[in-house]
Amino acid sequence: MSLDQPHDFVKHQTVTRDAFLGGRITLSQPRRGFRAGLDSVLLGAALAEGAERLLDLGSGVGTAAFVALAHAPASRATLVEQNPDIAALARANAETNGFAAHAQIIEADVTAKGAERKAAGLLENFYDAVIANPPFFESSAGTLAATNDRAAARHMDAASLDLWVRTAATSAAANGEVIFIYPVESSAPLLAAFSQRFGGLTILPLAPRPDAPVNRVLLRGIKGSRAPLRMLAQPRPARCRRAILPARIRRNLSWDCPARLVIRSKPS
Repeated sequence: MSLDQPHDFVKHQTVTRDAFLGGRITLSQPRRGFRAGLDSVLLGAALAEGAERLLDLGSGVGTAAFVALAHAPASRATLVEQNPDIAALARANAETNGFAAHAQIIEADVTAKGAERKAAGLLENFYDAVIANPPFFESSAGTLAATNDRAAARHMDAASLDLWVRTAATSAAANGEVIFIYPVESSAPLLAAFSQRFGGLTILPLAPRPDAPVNRVLLRGIKGSRAPLRMLAQPRPARCRRAILPARIRRNLSWDCPARLVIRSKPS
């Protein structure tokens, strides 16, 4: 996910190198602002087997897409990121982790009109899987530096969120899957947008600890499906630091890997 922060906010801060999946991939990301963690790892681990063409909308530094590629090396991923400095980090991460031949980073606005997205290189009716962690900002997580677009970064309204889902629907191939992860308190408009465009909806509630309330949902839809909505049981245990998803949940969502979060962080 990208919070679409101003270029200077990203450019003039420290970048860290962080290991994911027990060190299988190591990514550069800004020390401040949005930092990839459990959401990105679970999103990248949620793809069904056999998805050869992946699209990651609002990819940030590429965490979710690279988690997916780490478990499906033959796949190809297209990452869409609006911020040029973050996109540059994603390109560097693809190179240093050996994904450069399988990853394309496109600088584009996910909410742009179809002609603009097409001109940037985003294809229609093409991708086997589309994933996204749309922008949001939790009040408990601190504050961003004062900027003109601070309010937009802190909260995405229903109309903007619908544009993200529209782009995902346009980009997905027939029978392709679309997976978003989002805060539970803001998930009503996301579910409405999915219901208008996809069938076979599957909702997986996620909590940081067994004794904590659900704070995220993984929502999957299938383009062209007419299957009914399913609500899955919350994974237990779901631990924030080293999350190993139970086999029962991995089978339900075709998750083919355990998800381990960042295990170390150091300035680069």
